Amino acid sequence: MVTGRSPARTRLLKELGSNISRWRTLQGLSATVLAERAHITRDTLRAIETGTGAPRIDSLLAVLLSLHMANTVVASTDPWNSLAGRALMDELIGTPNERRWMTEPPDGPIPIARRDDR
Repeated sequence: MVTGRSPARTRLLKELGSNISRWRTLQGLSATVLAERAHITRDTLRAIETGTGAPRIDSLLAVLLSLHMANTVVASTDPWNSLAGRALMDELIGTPNERRWMTEPPDGPIPIARRDDR
């Protein structure tokens, strides 16, 4: 459990909660209906939508799944979907030209032995 909150973390939690609340409203769902669909309590949904408390991550995911947003949120955390993430990967494992050997060695493709070549 997080013991302290920075102003930035507090702002982001409130922003995430507000976005979830907006998506709920846009889909014409009451808080009660969304909580029932996500199999969480109304209090847990309130904590998520207000950015307060400490709801479990599986409760947040249940809400996102019920709003059909989970795949988008998960994809947004993929480093490949971020310029900063790709830049860090290039630093860590090299640029695409430097990685070329990973798929094809400098001498050309490696021949694959067939069963009848044994």
